[in-house]
Amino acid sequence: MARVKGKSTKPEIIVRQMAHRLGYRFRLHRRNLPGTPDIVFPRLKLALFVDGCFWHRHENCRFAYNPKTNVEFWTRKFENNVLRDKKVKKELREMGWRVATIWECETADAASLRRTLSAILAS
Repeated sequence: MARVKGKSTKPEIIVRQMAHRLGYRFRLHRRNLPGTPDIVFPRLKLALFVDGCFWHRHENCRFAYNPKTNVEFWTRKFENNVLRDKKVKKELREMGWRVATIWECETADAASLRRTLSAILAS
């Protein structure tokens, strides 16, 4: 797991490029915010997380499968990830930030991603 990238992943870069094309400017990995959001739009007070479907358990996604070995370890790990995500998002909302998540699988279709990102940024 040490080789798993946490920053500047391919899905994150795709979302960044799309946001930039849409004319939005942002900051990356703001460490002074809970959970260090992947992309932060300070003017909009929006914290955007680009989450991997496998690690963050995207419901009903084919990429959120369960490994067949060491099931107890993986179950505990996934549960902790989901709980931490909920806690971080709650803290951000209490600080007055809007929070949104774009899933890894949503970055595959550029047109769909553009619509999703536009809706998030416009609201």
